[in-house]
Amino acid sequence: MIEPGWHARVTPQDHLLLERVEALPARRAIGTSADPVMLEIFNNLFMSIAEQMGLRLQNTAYSVNIKERLDFSCAIFDAAGQLIANAPHMPVHLGSMGESIKTVMLANAGRMRAGDVFMLNDPYHGGTHLPDVTVISPVFDAAGATILFYVGSRGHHADIGGTTPGSMPPDSRSIEEEGVLIDNFKLVDGALGGHLREAEARALLAGATYPARNPDQNMADLRAQVAANQKGADELRKMVAHFGLDVVCAYMGHVQDNAEEAVRRVIGALKDGAYTVELDNGARIRVAIRVDAASRGAEIDFSGTSAQLPNNFNAPSAVCMAAVLYVFRTLVDDDIPLNAGCLKPLTVIIPPGSMLNPRYPASVVSGNVETSTCITNALYGALGVMAAAQGTMNNFTFGNAKYQYYETISGGSGAGPGFAGTDVVQTNMTNSRLTDPEILEWRFPVRLESYEIRAGSGGAGRWRGGNGGVRKLRFLEAMTAAILSNNRIHAPFGMAGGAPGALGRNSVLRADGTLEELAHIGKTEMLPGDVFIIETPGGGAYGAA
Repeated sequence: MIEPGWHARVTPQDHLLLERVEALPARRAIGTSADPVMLEIFNNLFMSIAEQMGLRLQNTAYSVNIKERLDFSCAIFDAAGQLIANAPHMPVHLGSMGESIKTVMLANAGRMRAGDVFMLNDPYHGGTHLPDVTVISPVFDAAGATILFYVGSRGHHADIGGTTPGSMPPDSRSIEEEGVLIDNFKLVDGALGGHLREAEARALLAGATYPARNPDQNMADLRAQVAANQKGADELRKMVAHFGLDVVCAYMGHVQDNAEEAVRRVIGALKDGAYTVELDNGARIRVAIRVDAASRGAEIDFSGTSAQLPNNFNAPSAVCMAAVLYVFRTLVDDDIPLNAGCLKPLTVIIPPGSMLNPRYPASVVSGNVETSTCITNALYGALGVMAAAQGTMNNFTFGNAKYQYYETISGGSGAGPGFAGTDVVQTNMTNSRLTDPEILEWRFPVRLESYEIRAGSGGAGRWRGGNGGVRKLRFLEAMTAAILSNNRIHAPFGMAGGAPGALGRNSVLRADGTLEELAHIGKTEMLPGDVFIIETPGGGAYGAA
């Protein structure tokens, strides 16, 4: 059977070849009012664009950190800078990227041109910590006159300078010690035909007190981020050509409204609660959740949290907002994109000058990775929905003048009513993977001695917490290694009578057989034959055994 508009013929090879002879008519959504079927289609279309951006970034990046570990995130935003959809990349990146978009919008209002691309990593203007470099592109209409959307990609660069290779110094006390601070830098100039300002970017990377160690790698990854943004822009323009601008913009609003309603439905079933999480460095995160049943809204109040710290566990307010957005999105069973609508029912109070809203020039490199995981545990504790996950990303860096590497290491997830925790998994605010051993050993002078489940480290209870892991890495060349971690002193809490997970542990087995214990943070010089050992915490259990 041959449908209208098609022509069939048999080839000399006896193949049946179908060819369309009538052009497919342009299809447009019927109107701009919300339609349930079209809403689901646009949910997936927006998500698909972000996923395609991520795939291009992965395929074109140079660093192991982005290409193999997938420590990046991509998202699309409306003309007002509101998050519309993101691929399921790194939660801590995505909930905070909107602030970076708005920083670029305000700083360049009326001056942006088609083809412009900006970058920044400033934690005080929407960034998380300095290694996370955000590349932002405005998407103009065909005439180049009006900004229709924004696209953004955020990648964790293997090194952006700072006092230690890998740019995760455990002992930093000011932002200057953590690397090159970038605030609203024009990476590509649209007025010059899309000219990549490489010379200026290299000068920026080399101009800090502690400059980037491998600017060639930085530039390669930045090109990949620009390419990822271009993919997003191209796909958005195709969507506009297919459906019409009015329909696309309308459904950008509808998907946010849908997410808002989904969160409000969840809030209606919640109760007031509060929780305090103690960090290994003596700080505490305190949160109270107050539910307003009448408005189906909630107030999340971090009053009582420790003041700004002299160490680097301060978290920019954008990171705190990302944690809140992530937690409340996880409460929703519906298949919706994580977007700005999820935050509309929520009022978040973050006291200025606290460790969750620090003032410049506070150091923040651990805030993005360690403090964010503690915020999510505190929120889950206040909600009473699950026990604590490992409460750390076990940030491990090593390097020298030639090599720089960074990884986060999995641990146990927390249990909840009706489900046990998962063994050796990335939890909550991180979603990266570990580099394949073959690639790790090919790219760096190290050998992965072993990586195994840490049996018995999950909390005991009716539903057990997930087990942590044990990772041992032998060095074949002299390098500086550093660890930033948590829950080496305070264990991940259990809930409803469940036992806590086991504490984590950091140590170094020297080539001569000497075992050196390290604290929850520390750095050390590794010599050939030395083995760095990281034992990650288990998750808390739920319910008494």
